[in-house]
Amino acid sequence: MGGKQPGPGGTPALRALTAAQVPFTVRPYTHQDGAPSYGLEAAAALGVVPARVLKTLMTSVDGLLVCAVVPVSGSLDLKALAATLGGRRASMADPEVARRWTGYVLGGISPLGQRRHSPVVVDGTALAHPTVFVSGGRRGLDIELAPTDLIAVTDARVAAIAGP
Repeated sequence: MGGKQPGPGGTPALRALTAAQVPFTVRPYTHQDGAPSYGLEAAAALGVVPARVLKTLMTSVDGLLVCAVVPVSGSLDLKALAATLGGRRASMADPEVARRWTGYVLGGISPLGQRRHSPVVVDGTALAHPTVFVSGGRRGLDIELAPTDLIAVTDARVAAIAGP
């Protein structure tokens, strides 16, 4: 990984990784409006298996906004997420709340550099890969980095939160 430095217009996600001195590679691709799945579109465009591309889902666990990071090839197990955090109930956050909270548009929400801090939970399958891909903060921009670096820089918990 090259550790490319973002220019002055870099996204908050890129600036967060640069500030943390985490090695990463910027992986842009051409986003097509109307793509049925942002994550699967990214995997196809980047030529990587979907299990290595992680989607960032903003959720609410007993009223607390939580960032869940799971492979685009599966889904999020809301019960497992709630249990991981000692909560009773988890649900998907309202898209407008997620946008305002993170500062990112849907399809471009990154677990890195969010406007406001949220607890982050990363599915344990991410550790099966030498590198993973997460949104770089806008549609058509992914970041490739080691899953251990993603976990460290976001202070994430690791748990089995992905469904089939």
